[in-house]
Amino acid sequence: MAAYRETIDFPRSEQFGLTAQMRRAAVSIATNLVEGSARDSKLEYIRFIEIAYSSACELEYQVTVARRLRYFNEMTVGTIESNAQEVTRVIAGLLKSLRTPRSETP
Repeated sequence: MAAYRETIDFPRSEQFGLTAQMRRAAVSIATNLVEGSARDSKLEYIRFIEIAYSSACELEYQVTVARRLRYFNEMTVGTIESNAQEVTRVIAGLLKSLRTPRSETP
């Protein structure tokens, strides 16, 4: 998981700050997608995807903070930022598709 790998070299003073927050948000994304898929109703599924989306937005912002603090090296910062943005876009697309009523054809 990139959030764990890329935060290893963050300053020790961030161990219970930004490092922990980024790791928690990253795990929350996948956890909520999995938990939501196991729910019995579409509304429950959507609610868990909304939570995953919120965590993805949170992680995207935290990546921005870490970049501004220069915690990432220049070689990886672009990849990390684009990955975080892509995850957010994909989840937003999933939410949109689940919220859009489908016309039923015979």
